[in-house]
Amino acid sequence: MAAVEGLLFVGKLLAVLGCGLIAGVFFAFSTFVMSALSRLQPTQGIAAMQSINITVINPLFMLAFLGTAVICLVLLVFSLFWRQQPGTISLITGSLLYLIGTFGVTLGLNVPLNEALAKVEPSSTDGASLWAKYLTDWTFWNHVRTIAAIAATTFFTLAVSR
Repeated sequence: MAAVEGLLFVGKLLAVLGCGLIAGVFFAFSTFVMSALSRLQPTQGIAAMQSINITVINPLFMLAFLGTAVICLVLLVFSLFWRQQPGTISLITGSLLYLIGTFGVTLGLNVPLNEALAKVEPSSTDGASLWAKYLTDWTFWNHVRTIAAIAATTFFTLAVSR
């Protein structure tokens, strides 16, 4: 049982670190990156965001983003089978917040917006109109996933302390 408790502690700690790291990345976009991009001419803003969307797909970010999702999934399954463990409600809540509110929102909402932006020519009329809507929609959903990641970090932190 001590080995399971040790692995559980490591999982909780990795969940805190992963959710916190992802929350920080998304927080930066919500608080200043998107605002800075909105100050650029649409052609420049689109080109910059298209570049960001390409470079974000790198091993370190994907390890943090996808690895945290895997850890949350493992902790969720563990919690459902071992409900008597201290902090189970915090583990389930943190896992669902990250899996649905951060990972799910990213795949279901932010990524499709990114894909639409990738297809547009930055200097086109369609590009300028898409950019205005993109800034509003993408940033709103980024706020949602930021809040979800911060909340998940909080719940996992509570779970570590138990």
